[in-house]
Amino acid sequence: MQQINLKLPDNLIEAADRYVDNFGFRNIQELAAEAIREKVFEKNEYDENFSKEEVELVDSLISMSIKKGDVVSEEELNKVLLE
Repeated sequence: MQQINLKLPDNLIEAADRYVDNFGFRNIQELAAEAIREKVFEKNEYDENFSKEEVELVDSLISMSIKKGDVVSEEELNKVLLE
């Protein structure tokens, strides 16, 4: 791993701070790393690296869908997720 220094204008720092607070990042460094990762690997159809929060969100959505009767089988769930 290598450390870099990054200078940003004040208005971008303020916007990044709000984004960090609103979307659960630990700090601007984590947001910057994620943003770079998305740009560098944007040709991938999806990112296989999910945060704990993302996994919990997907689990919650699946559980709610099953409880509501929106999803009745794993096959149906896979079909819906792959659409």
